Amino acid sequence: MNIVCLDLEGVLVPEIWIAFAEASGIPALRRTTRDEPDYDKLMHWRLEILKEHGLGLKEIQSVIGQIDPLPGAKAFLDALRERTQVLILSDTFEEFAKPLMRKLCWPTILCNSLEVSPEDTITGFRMRCEQSKLTTVKALQSIGYDTIASGDSYNDLGMIRAGKAGFLFRSTEQIKADSPDIPAYETYEELLTAITAAL
Repeated sequence: MNIVCLDLEGVLVPEIWIAFAEASGIPALRRTTRDEPDYDKLMHWRLEILKEHGLGLKEIQSVIGQIDPLPGAKAFLDALRERTQVLILSDTFEEFAKPLMRKLCWPTILCNSLEVSPEDTITGFRMRCEQSKLTTVKALQSIGYDTIASGDSYNDLGMIRAGKAGFLFRSTEQIKADSPDIPAYETYEELLTAITAAL
């Protein structure tokens, strides 16, 4: 019994914070988990920047509404879901993910949630659990699933290494160099072939 666990941003959709950095004209917000392995540190830093610029959830959601899945992502996901169960594991937030899930025909996603004031200011965030991707993969394994995982960032490495197979997808040269034990692919066709072979 297999289940494939996929990262969201960088694998199926563009990086939300990079898109928002470009739309808002704040280059500092381009920093992602590809650059900063400590997600808690990264998010607190992001919230400080939003506060400095007087930006809230509404502005971010407006940008997200204009984001489309990466070219080929929906066809890849559809083909994969024909073969096996698929779960998206993301460190994004429910408040960000919904418009993107609609465009991908509502796959199952497990992510986190934001704390938002009545004035629309993002005041904090609640992580679903510690090391959410790795913890979820281990939980799936504890109920009888073999896991196969793919992602692009430092926070994906735990779930990738924990399963019976795992792959980097469109990752950075630094992460690939730091993780020579993990096969790395650049196209959906390559990734689908590798996952199918591992099933």
